[in-house]
This record gives sequence, C-alpha cells and structure tokens, in this order.
Amino acid sequence: ACPDLWEPWGSDPLGPPDEHVGVDLTAPTRTPRAAKVCALRRSALSILSSESTASAQAQAVTGSWQRMLTDNFSNSGSLGAWQVASRADYNSRICNYVPGAVTFGTEDGKGVMRLTATKISSTNFQSGHVKSNYSFKPAVNEEYRVSASIKLVAMNGSSYVGFASTYGAWPAFWTVQETSWPTKGEIDTFESYSFDGSTKFSSNLFYGTSSGQNLVGNSCTTAWGNSEGWHMYDEYWKNVNGAVTVTIQLDGATKATYTNANNSNLRLENFGPHNIILNVAIGSNSGIFNNANINLYDKTMMWVDYVTVDKRTL
Repeated sequence: ACPDLWEPWGSDPLGPPDEHVGVDLTAPTRTPRAAKVCALRRSALSILSSESTASAQAQAVTGSWQRMLTDNFSNSGSLGAWQVASRADYNSRICNYVPGAVTFGTEDGKGVMRLTATKISSTNFQSGHVKSNYSFKPAVNEEYRVSASIKLVAMNGSSYVGFASTYGAWPAFWTVQETSWPTKGEIDTFESYSFDGSTKFSSNLFYGTSSGQNLVGNSCTTAWGNSEGWHMYDEYWKNVNGAVTVTIQLDGATKATYTNANNSNLRLENFGPHNIILNVAIGSNSGIFNNANINLYDKTMMWVDYVTVDKRTL
C-alpha cells in the first residue's frame, strides 16, 4: 500500500474517506501528486499479484499427468495400436504365437482383450502376443506411468479354473526394445509362472552392452506373492536430473524399486525407447518347467481390461 501517503486518513486499505460513502470534509485533502504516486504503486502491486497468481497456476499444472495412450479394448477387434506376433517364442521351442489367439469380448462385465493359450500337441502350444506401436522413454525430469488391469484364468470345459492350477504357463506384462536385446534394457512389470497349485510372480530388469548378453544376471529380480482375480499393475519410470529410477506397483503398493545401485553393470540411463508387450508364453527352454507336464486345461488366458500410459514433468 502507500502508508506514508495514506496515514493521514488512517489505515483504511481502500484509500481516503473521500472515496467512500459519507465524505469527511474536515479530513486533509490528498494532493494530486500524492494521489498519482499512490495510484502507480497500487497498479504495480496489482501487476505483481497477477504475476504471482499466474506463476502459482503454472506450478500447479507442472507435474500433472498427461494421458499419452489409452486402450480399454471396448471396440471389439480393434488392434490399431498393437502389433500381433506370428512367430515362435524366444524362450520356449514349444510355444508359437498366432494372430488367432488374440480376441476380444466381455468377461466379468468388462470389455477385454484375450490372449489365449491352447495345446495343439505335446510339442506345440499356440498363444497370443501383442506389442504396442507406441514407444516411450523419459527425458530428463520426466516420468512415465504404464498401467494395465489384468486377470489370469483357465477354463476346464465350461468351468473356470484358477491360474495357479495350471502348469507351465508364463504370462508377462513388460516393456522393451526388442532390437539388439538387451542393449536398450528390459523392464518386466510382472512375469508369472504356474506350477500346478502355486504361482511365482516377479518383476525383473535386464541389461547388457552387446546383443544377447545380459550383464545383470538375476540381481534385478524381485519376487512377490499374488492372488487370483483382477489386479492393477504399474510401471513408473522416471529421470530426475539424469538419475533414473524404475518402480513397480501391484494394486497401488510398491513391490520393487530399481536404480543403478542394484548392479554395477546396470545403466538405466541407456534404457529405451520401449514398447509395451503383453503375452502368454508356454513352457521353457531353460528348465523353468518340465515341458512334458504342461497343463493348460482346455485353455489358459490373460484378460486385459485396459492399458494406459501417462507422462508428467518433474
């Protein structure tokens, strides 16, 4: 305010009494110069106040999540955002991905994408695998969140069977750049393995400087328990002034956090850009399962209610 010029009229912040109803004619008269100076000061304060408000509003916007990708699979048959694999699995000689294993429908009242694994013969299982066209990598002081709502389930005739009752199924929700793997890293939000009465869920990171060579072993693997039914899986990938962190959440609870401190060979700054992959592998070349004992019942499925990607500035 203008206390040195307004003091003769008291502490009224709105100005002298001649600006109000009920003029006090006995009060001192403000000189034109004093009125002009005070008006200028009041104008300057108004401008500063406006700038402060605008700055506060800008800060409020900073850090807000911006939606980059949404697929809720409500449009049956829509795969415009995805590439459907038609090839053998990289880690299991008995698993082959076919486009017909990717379908759409309504399950549990939700529009879903189904990835369905079935037995063709004892050495040939067909399943589904999709990869997003969208790719991403956080720039400095950016964070991405990749989310999916997923249910794993099997069917025996017309009856549903819990995923844990199967044997040899290996579904996953992960992000990776497949070319020259693992030189651009791999982030497994979850991999799951079924063992006829039990399951193993885990998140993993893989990285190497040469194609086909993983330099971090299993040092970036975190196992955790899970239950049957629908679950929300989240991958948070952020870069704060060059320091990169990956956080994995299950239903909003943090299950794993990874930085370069996890392994001396890990270089998270070299990860990406990544695509999103959803698939159901069957069997294993490395002895995870006894491939002679694979049991999917009539079919084992991954139902995906939605996949979203959000980005924000940090």
